[in-house]
Amino acid sequence: MRALSIFPLMTVPVIIYNLMALSGQALSSIDAMRERLDTDFMSVAMASGVNWSITPGHALTVLALVCLFFELIKSTGTGRAAVMNHAFSLILFILCLVQFLLMPAFATSVFFIIGVMTLLDVLAGFMVTIASARRDFGVDAAYAD
Repeated sequence: MRALSIFPLMTVPVIIYNLMALSGQALSSIDAMRERLDTDFMSVAMASGVNWSITPGHALTVLALVCLFFELIKSTGTGRAAVMNHAFSLILFILCLVQFLLMPAFATSVFFIIGVMTLLDVLAGFMVTIASARRDFGVDAAYAD
């Protein structure tokens, strides 16, 4: 169970995107990846009578939001596992940044949004941990600024 608390959940959407980008011909072409992300794969009939079309890009963004939510809940810890989780989240953000800047199949809005979510995970994790640690150590308000 401890390994799950160290493992950043934001890795899941990043891995899924990598599988989509690195399989087939999408690696060599940004157009192929955009087409793969924007092709409808599911349709839901709405009460209004229209169909709501869901693309892999939409689904992956929602999955990343759900993972970010649980990451923010996990970030409230101050133990060794929480610190390791923040370190791995930082490594994941750096990996996303490198992929976004250097690999053509990763220059999409979907991956950019996932990358921003990994950055928010890192920032929120460190900020929550620092605030919790300050409270635990009883840092006086006069020394806080």
